[in-house]
Amino acid sequence: MIRSALASDAQALADIYNPFILGTTITFEETAVTPEEMAARIGTVMTANPWLVLEVQGAVAGYAYATPWKARSAYRRTVEGAIYVSPAHAGQGLGTRLYGALLAELQQLGVHAVLGGIALPNEASVALHERLGFEQVGRLREVGWKLQRWVDVGYWEKRL
Repeated sequence: MIRSALASDAQALADIYNPFILGTTITFEETAVTPEEMAARIGTVMTANPWLVLEVQGAVAGYAYATPWKARSAYRRTVEGAIYVSPAHAGQGLGTRLYGALLAELQQLGVHAVLGGIALPNEASVALHERLGFEQVGRLREVGWKLQRWVDVGYWEKRL
Protein backbone atom coordinates (compact mmCIF):
# COMPACT_ATOMS: atom_id res chain seq x y z
CA MET A 1 0.00 0.00 0.00
CA ILE A 2 1.24 3.49 -0.87
CA ARG A 3 -0.09 6.44 1.11
CA SER A 4 0.83 9.92 2.28
CA ALA A 5 3.31 10.06 5.14
CA LEU A 6 2.13 10.92 8.63
CA ALA A 7 4.06 12.37 11.55
CA SER A 8 3.41 9.04 13.28
CA ASP A 9 5.62 7.38 10.62
CA ALA A 10 8.66 9.31 11.81
CA GLN A 11 10.22 6.51 13.87
CA ALA A 12 9.89 3.98 11.05
CA LEU A 13 11.31 6.45 8.52
CA ALA A 14 14.25 7.30 10.78
CA ASP A 15 14.87 3.57 11.23
CA ILE A 16 15.08 3.16 7.44
CA TYR A 17 17.15 6.30 6.84
CA ASN A 18 19.69 6.23 9.69
CA PRO A 19 21.64 3.17 8.48
CA PHE A 20 22.11 4.95 5.14
CA ILE A 21 23.43 8.00 7.03
CA LEU A 22 25.78 6.09 9.30
CA GLY A 23 27.12 3.40 6.99
CA THR A 24 26.95 4.58 3.37
CA THR A 25 27.61 7.50 1.07
CA ILE A 26 24.08 7.30 -0.35
CA THR A 27 23.19 10.40 1.67
CA PHE A 28 25.61 13.14 2.62
CA GLU A 29 24.11 13.56 6.05
CA GLU A 30 26.51 12.33 8.71
CA THR A 31 24.48 12.44 11.92
CA ALA A 32 21.52 10.16 12.57
CA VAL A 33 18.14 11.88 12.64
CA THR A 34 15.74 11.61 15.54
CA PRO A 35 12.08 10.76 15.06
CA GLU A 36 11.27 14.35 16.05
CA GLU A 37 13.51 15.70 13.30
CA MET A 38 11.98 13.29 10.79
CA ALA A 39 8.45 14.38 11.79
CA ALA A 40 9.45 18.02 11.28
CA ARG A 41 10.84 17.19 7.84
CA ILE A 42 7.62 15.43 6.86
CA GLY A 43 5.62 18.49 7.90
CA THR A 44 7.90 20.88 6.01
CA VAL A 45 7.97 18.88 2.78
CA MET A 46 4.24 18.21 2.72
CA THR A 47 3.37 21.90 2.76
CA ALA A 48 4.34 22.03 -0.94
CA ASN A 49 5.14 18.54 -2.23
CA PRO A 50 4.15 14.93 -1.62
CA TRP A 51 5.87 12.55 0.78
CA LEU A 52 4.76 8.98 0.25
CA VAL A 53 5.17 5.86 2.35
CA LEU A 54 5.03 2.27 1.11
CA GLU A 55 3.76 -0.36 3.52
CA VAL A 56 4.27 -4.11 3.29
CA GLN A 57 2.04 -6.15 5.59
CA GLY A 58 1.29 -3.05 7.65
CA ALA A 59 4.93 -2.04 8.20
CA VAL A 60 6.71 0.87 6.51
CA ALA A 61 9.15 -0.53 3.92
CA GLY A 62 10.15 2.67 2.14
CA TYR A 63 9.41 6.29 1.44
CA ALA A 64 9.78 8.85 -1.32
CA TYR A 65 9.37 12.61 -1.39
CA ALA A 66 10.16 15.69 -3.44
CA THR A 67 11.67 19.00 -2.39
CA PRO A 68 12.05 22.26 -4.30
CA TRP A 69 15.11 22.25 -6.55
CA LYS A 70 16.05 25.86 -5.78
CA ALA A 71 14.44 28.77 -3.98
CA ARG A 72 14.15 31.20 -6.91
CA SER A 73 10.61 31.44 -8.29
CA ALA A 74 11.53 30.43 -11.84
CA TYR A 75 12.42 26.96 -10.49
CA ARG A 76 8.97 26.47 -8.94
CA ARG A 77 8.03 23.61 -11.30
CA THR A 78 11.25 21.68 -10.78
CA VAL A 79 11.80 19.38 -7.80
CA GLU A 80 14.38 16.93 -6.55
CA GLY A 81 13.10 13.47 -5.76
CA ALA A 82 14.39 11.17 -3.04
CA ILE A 83 13.61 7.56 -2.25
CA TYR A 84 14.71 5.16 0.47
CA VAL A 85 13.70 1.51 0.68
CA SER A 86 14.57 -0.70 3.61
CA PRO A 87 17.39 -3.10 2.66
CA ALA A 88 15.11 -5.95 3.77
CA HIS A 89 12.77 -5.02 0.90
CA ALA A 90 15.35 -4.10 -1.76
CA GLY A 91 15.20 -5.81 -5.13
CA GLN A 92 11.48 -6.55 -4.97
CA GLY A 93 10.29 -3.80 -7.32
CA LEU A 94 8.91 -1.73 -4.46
CA GLY A 95 11.12 1.26 -5.28
CA THR A 96 9.79 1.34 -8.83
CA ARG A 97 6.18 1.31 -7.61
CA LEU A 98 6.85 3.92 -4.93
CA TYR A 99 8.83 6.34 -7.11
CA GLY A 100 6.29 5.85 -9.92
CA ALA A 101 3.51 6.90 -7.54
CA LEU A 102 5.51 9.96 -6.52
CA LEU A 103 6.05 10.93 -10.16
CA ALA A 104 2.32 10.56 -10.88
CA GLU A 105 1.45 12.86 -7.96
CA LEU A 106 4.05 15.40 -9.03
CA GLN A 107 2.63 15.43 -12.55
CA GLN A 108 -0.85 16.08 -11.15
CA LEU A 109 0.60 19.03 -9.22
CA GLY A 110 1.99 20.58 -12.42
CA VAL A 111 5.64 19.76 -11.80
CA HIS A 112 7.58 19.91 -15.07
CA ALA A 113 10.96 18.39 -14.17
CA VAL A 114 12.17 15.99 -11.50
CA LEU A 115 15.87 15.73 -10.71
CA GLY A 116 17.59 12.86 -8.99
CA GLY A 117 20.96 13.45 -7.36
CA ILE A 118 22.79 10.16 -6.84
CA ALA A 119 25.98 9.71 -4.84
CA LEU A 120 28.16 7.47 -6.99
CA PRO A 121 28.63 4.63 -7.33
CA ASN A 122 25.06 3.46 -6.68
CA GLU A 123 24.06 0.99 -9.37
CA ALA A 124 20.64 0.28 -7.84
CA SER A 125 19.61 3.94 -7.77
CA VAL A 126 20.93 4.58 -11.27
CA ALA A 127 18.99 1.55 -12.55
CA LEU A 128 15.80 2.69 -10.77
CA HIS A 129 15.98 6.20 -12.19
CA GLU A 130 16.71 5.01 -15.71
CA ARG A 131 13.94 2.38 -15.53
CA LEU A 132 11.53 5.25 -14.77
CA GLY A 133 12.73 7.31 -17.74
CA PHE A 134 15.31 9.58 -16.12
CA GLU A 135 18.35 10.51 -18.22
CA GLN A 136 21.77 11.36 -16.84
CA VAL A 137 22.51 15.05 -17.36
CA GLY A 138 25.67 15.63 -15.36
CA ARG A 139 28.28 14.53 -12.88
CA LEU A 140 29.94 16.59 -10.18
CA ARG A 141 33.29 15.13 -9.20
CA GLU A 142 34.45 14.82 -5.60
CA VAL A 143 31.87 17.21 -4.17
CA GLY A 144 31.18 15.20 -1.01
CA TRP A 145 33.58 13.95 1.66
CA LYS A 146 32.17 11.06 3.64
CA LEU A 147 33.52 7.88 5.20
CA GLN A 148 37.06 9.11 4.60
CA ARG A 149 36.73 9.46 0.85
CA TRP A 150 35.61 11.81 -1.88
CA VAL A 151 32.26 11.04 -3.51
CA ASP A 152 30.94 12.09 -6.92
CA VAL A 153 27.30 13.02 -7.47
CA GLY A 154 25.50 12.32 -10.73
CA TYR A 155 22.30 14.07 -11.75
CA TRP A 156 19.42 12.47 -13.60
CA GLU A 157 16.42 14.36 -15.01
CA LYS A 158 12.90 13.42 -16.04
CA ARG A 159 10.43 15.78 -17.60
CA LEU A 160 6.82 15.00 -16.76
